[in-house]
Amino acid sequence: MATHTTKMLIIGSGPAGYSAAIYAARAMLEPIVVQGLQPGGQLTITTDVENYPGFRDVVQGPWLMQEMQAQAEHVGTRMMWDTIVTVDLEHGSPFRAIGDSGDEYIADCLVICTGAQAKWLGAPGEMELGGKGVSACATCDGFFYRGKTVAVIGGGNTAVEEALYLTNHSDNVTLIHRRDSLRAEKILQERLFANPKISVVWNKAVDSFEAGANGMLHHLALTDTVTGEASTLEVDGAFVAIGHAPATSLFVDKLPMDENGYLLTDPGTPKTVIPGVFAAGDVTDHVYRQAVTAAGMGCMAALDGERFLAEREYAVQEAEAAE
Repeated sequence: MATHTTKMLIIGSGPAGYSAAIYAARAMLEPIVVQGLQPGGQLTITTDVENYPGFRDVVQGPWLMQEMQAQAEHVGTRMMWDTIVTVDLEHGSPFRAIGDSGDEYIADCLVICTGAQAKWLGAPGEMELGGKGVSACATCDGFFYRGKTVAVIGGGNTAVEEALYLTNHSDNVTLIHRRDSLRAEKILQERLFANPKISVVWNKAVDSFEAGANGMLHHLALTDTVTGEASTLEVDGAFVAIGHAPATSLFVDKLPMDENGYLLTDPGTPKTVIPGVFAAGDVTDHVYRQAVTAAGMGCMAALDGERFLAEREYAVQEAEAAE
């Protein structure tokens, strides 16, 4: 067991954490990134990335995260292969966190980049066909299904928004919902029902995702939730849209969250209610959920963290001068 001290502790990696680290390291804050259970975040399980600025050709998600990590280390970030299990925010700065390893981390400011995970159905074939026809992000992957047949699974705002977005690429979008009515906002439902490219399959549950001879998704095995009748739906792509779960259990009763567990920050900033504690990326964003927006928020968090530390140092100097 060891104690690590730093001016800025970044909990979680991914685009937000690595970007915060790059900016903090270049500001000579000698940040520490505690990588967490999934170093690199959700992009490490994403294959083709075509919408991250700066790359004309498709790049691989794991490669992009490796490059971000390497860049952060190159400018002076310390990477720790650990997972934070407890954190003390009650007493203000310096903040203390304990890792699963037993190591203690002491930091003058804290940036939370623990991210969020898409909720999955848990049906057979779902994980095996990830990146091979099954996705949880239409904005990320919809472009790859231009002119193809796709399905969206879910009945809330996310599912309806995904279905509407996919009509930019496909003329044949099917929304599959296990009930006979949607939970989505009324205005979204009206847009959905008015779109001739979208059809809705009611009272159907997805039992499994089935591959074709080429190893890609070929069809969905469905069961009628009312009659129990089995059926299939041939699709080129299926988008699971039943919501996301932010990784915020560590901060329950310590930081304000919305009804879905996302950390709340001052509008337009990464600042939480506790001075010196910032949140960036998907852990606080249930709307955009993109690598580029997460990276931007990580940058903002590092810059605001630098200002927090500078202002605190100035206040100390003023107090000493006044004595």
